[in-house]
Amino acid sequence: MSSSSVSVPRLVIAAPSSGSGKTTVATGLMAAFAARGLAVSPHKVGPDYIDPGYHSLATGRVGRNLDAYLCGPELIGPLFAHGARGCDIAVVEGVMGLYDGAAGEGELASTAHVAKLLRAPVVLVVDASSQSRSVAALVHGFVSWDPEVRVGGVILNKVASDRHEELLREALESAGVPVLGVLRRAAQVDTPSRHLGLVPVAERRGAALEAVAAMGAQVAQGCDLDALEALARAAGPVPGGSAPWTPTSPTHHPSRLVERPSPVVAVAGGPAFTFSYAEHTELLTAAGAEVVTFDPLRDEELPPGTRGLVIGGGFPEVYASELSANEPLRKAVGELALSGAPVAAECAGLLYLCRELDGLPMCGVLDASARMSERLTLGYRDAVAVGDSSLAVAGTRMRGHEFHRTVVEPGAGAAPAWGVRAPARRVEGFVQQGVHASYLHTHWASQPDVARRFVERCRTS
Repeated sequence: MSSSSVSVPRLVIAAPSSGSGKTTVATGLMAAFAARGLAVSPHKVGPDYIDPGYHSLATGRVGRNLDAYLCGPELIGPLFAHGARGCDIAVVEGVMGLYDGAAGEGELASTAHVAKLLRAPVVLVVDASSQSRSVAALVHGFVSWDPEVRVGGVILNKVASDRHEELLREALESAGVPVLGVLRRAAQVDTPSRHLGLVPVAERRGAALEAVAAMGAQVAQGCDLDALEALARAAGPVPGGSAPWTPTSPTHHPSRLVERPSPVVAVAGGPAFTFSYAEHTELLTAAGAEVVTFDPLRDEELPPGTRGLVIGGGFPEVYASELSANEPLRKAVGELALSGAPVAAECAGLLYLCRELDGLPMCGVLDASARMSERLTLGYRDAVAVGDSSLAVAGTRMRGHEFHRTVVEPGAGAAPAWGVRAPARRVEGFVQQGVHASYLHTHWASQPDVARRFVERCRTS
C-alpha cells in the first residue's frame, strides 16, 4: 500500500437502528474472511471500546476506532490507512443507526458520514424478525436518503423460516437491492450485556472465543462471502489519497529520541481497565516512553522504574472489592501521585483515584467519593483545558465522550481538568500536582502534543 493511494478493499456494516445485529455480522464477517486466509483490518465507528475487543479476537489484529467527532473528519482516512496497512480487506462496524450521529451536529460522526469519508460501500443489516414485505420500504428509505451513501446490499438477520426468507427476498427484489446474506436466530452467538453494553473480552476470553467462532460459522454459512468480498474490492481508493496516520511527529528526530532517557509509563490493563485506544500507546512510545502494562487486580507493585501512570476506562465498579483488597498497589499509586509524577486518568481511572468507590477504599489520591448511579451519562463533549496540566496547556481544546453510570462527588476539584462547553457549560475533573483525572474519554490522535507533553513531564518530574 503506498502512502499516496490507499485502496484496501473495505466494507461498512451498518443497520437501521441499534440492536439489529451489526456486531454479530461484522465480527462474524471478519472471522469468516480471516478463515479464508485474508488479513482483515477491523474498525469500529464511534467511541465504543468493547466491540473492538471482539473484532481483535476475530482477526488477530488490534481493533481500531474511527470517530469523526473525537478526531475530526480529516483524520478518518489517515487513521483507517494506518490500521489497514498490509491488510487484504477491511471491515468497519457502524454505530447506532446508519444516519445517527453526534446530537445536534447533523451527519457528523455517523456511520454514513464515515462511509462517505472512506468512500466505502455499505452493507445494511436488517432485523427482519417482525416484518415481511415492509422490509422493502425500510431498505428503500435508507438507500435513497443520501445518494452519496452507497448501499451495496442487505443482510437479513433473525429470519424465522424458509417461508419468511422467501417473502423477504421477493420484497427486496422489487427494491433492487441485493440480498447478500440471510441469518437465522442463533442463541450461541449472543454475547452477555450489562449496564454499559457487552461484557468485554478480557472478562470472558474463553467464552468470547467460542462466541466469535460461532459468529464466523454463522456468517460463512448464511452469507455470500464471494459477493461481499467483490463488493469490498469495488471500493477504489480512499478519497484524497490519504497517507496513513503516524504517531511520530516530524519535529521529533529519531536520533534525538534515542539519546534521551525512555521513562517507564505504566498503563493499567486487565479486566477492570479495558477501555483504551491503540493510538495512545503508539503515541507514548513514539514520544520516547517505555510503555509497560500492569493489572491492578493482580499486581501489587507498579512496574519497576515507573515515572508516569495512565489509567483508562473500564469497569472498576464491577471489581471494586478486588481493587480495594489490593492495598499494596493502591498505596503505590498514591505515593507516585504524591511525588508529583504525571498521572492521566479517564473515567474508570478517575474512580480508582478517588477516596472510595461504593464505600470501599480506593487510592485516595483525590478527595472525592464515587458511587454507582441509576442514571446513564452518555454523549460527546466539547471541552477546553481550564489550566496547565501534565496533559495540556490552558486553553487546549479537545473533544471527549462520557459514558458511565457512576457519580463522583464533588464533580470537580479546586483546579478542574476541563471546562465543558457543550451540551452545557460546567467545569469537570481534577488537576493536582501531576494528576489529570476526568470522566472524559479523549482520543489523543486529535492532539498528539498531549502524549509528547506527558512523556516530557515523566522525564523531568
